[in-house]
Amino acid sequence: MRKAEALLKDDRDISTYTAYIGRGSPRFWLGLNPQLPDESFAEIVIVSKDVEARERIKERIEKAVADGALSEARVRVDRFNFGPPVGFPVQFRVIGPDTKKVRDIAYRVREVMRANNQVVDPHLDWNEQSPYLKLVVDQDRVRALGMTPQDISKSLSMLLSGVPITTVRDGIEKVEVVARAVPAERLDLSHIGDLAIYSRNGVAVPLSQIAKVEYSHEEPILWRINRDMAITVRADVVDGVQPPDVTNAIWPKLKSIRDSLEPAYRIEIGGAIEESQKGNASIFVLFPAMIAAMLTLLMIQLQSISRLVLVFLTAPLGIIGASLGLNVADKPFGFVALLGLIALAGMIMRNAVILVDQIESDVDQGLSRREAIVEATVRRARPVVLTAMAAILAMIPLSRSAFWGPMAITIMGGLFVATFLTLLFLPSLYALWYRKRLGEQGGGAVGLPDSSGHLQPLAAAPFAVAAE
Repeated sequence: MRKAEALLKDDRDISTYTAYIGRGSPRFWLGLNPQLPDESFAEIVIVSKDVEARERIKERIEKAVADGALSEARVRVDRFNFGPPVGFPVQFRVIGPDTKKVRDIAYRVREVMRANNQVVDPHLDWNEQSPYLKLVVDQDRVRALGMTPQDISKSLSMLLSGVPITTVRDGIEKVEVVARAVPAERLDLSHIGDLAIYSRNGVAVPLSQIAKVEYSHEEPILWRINRDMAITVRADVVDGVQPPDVTNAIWPKLKSIRDSLEPAYRIEIGGAIEESQKGNASIFVLFPAMIAAMLTLLMIQLQSISRLVLVFLTAPLGIIGASLGLNVADKPFGFVALLGLIALAGMIMRNAVILVDQIESDVDQGLSRREAIVEATVRRARPVVLTAMAAILAMIPLSRSAFWGPMAITIMGGLFVATFLTLLFLPSLYALWYRKRLGEQGGGAVGLPDSSGHLQPLAAAPFAVAAE
């Protein structure tokens, strides 16, 4: 930890940094997942002066790690991410009933991940086993000495951990006095068999005479999912790529491993893809109610199924501009971009409703449908474009936000392109839909019948009304 802090000392790009040893930082950030208490874990939270400074700090730390400055530890340098806490962006969970088999499968998954050059440091979430010492008590010898395993446990607890025997006062403080073996005896596990255990009649017996000392390794923590053992193979990704793209590239290469698994074992995708699917599912579950509400409101306004269909068909036009905007701005299509796309569909349909309503109003005033399509489009083009431009300009400040930026770009690009497409697409679609009735006069037409019985509109002429 001192080496890590030495790398950060006197760095001009750093405003402040805080170190946490043996645990993670408190959850002061929504996207932060607190680390469980762990003696072998340490975390440093760095606050940079600006975004450019943050990237310089990250680059320097990664270079120092690559040069071996912190070779004694696994070091991960990560930015704070918006959204739900994901941890490592690329994850594959190996689940099954037997720990050893699950670990072996996880090793194979890790080797496949290492073959991908866009993956950084693939590893297992609880791979390291902890050494432990086990005493196998000889029950016959213990009983012959008039002792029990509980007596041995209490004696060892007193020798190694100690027991409080009294309290002394040091000024205004009370100091607890603990009785235990000297450090040379209790801290050297190789000589633990030489510790003396006293029987009930006061005879000192070496621990090695009544118990066998075994050294082995065990799992320090066991993660379970639905009561099955679960090991997660996880990794970071290089800058400039999206975690879902890396996960989707690795997943087909795991097919041979998945096909060879026994029925009780399986591999699941975690990380960024899993969290994204959870967020999308929370939206899609409300989609039926949202669509029903939209159709109801459109039906009330338009009062025609055919016109409702015409308006609804303009909603996908925003995808064209949204995709172009996200690609030009180099923004990912994530959860917030999806929210922007849904809002964009409503804005486009609003413009379509205005245009269709104007066409129907002109038809009711006596124009033919052909004339009404042209006249309504010309008259409504300016207000539709101006309202769209007002919405686009209002999104400019939001487009620089690290979190809401993709949503703003989606709305800006989609609305800009879809507005002009709507002014071309909707009149064309309307004319195609009513192609057999384009020459019909509206209900407000006035005229005289010709020889064939059809109404001919009268030419407009000024007239005067005489006042009595």
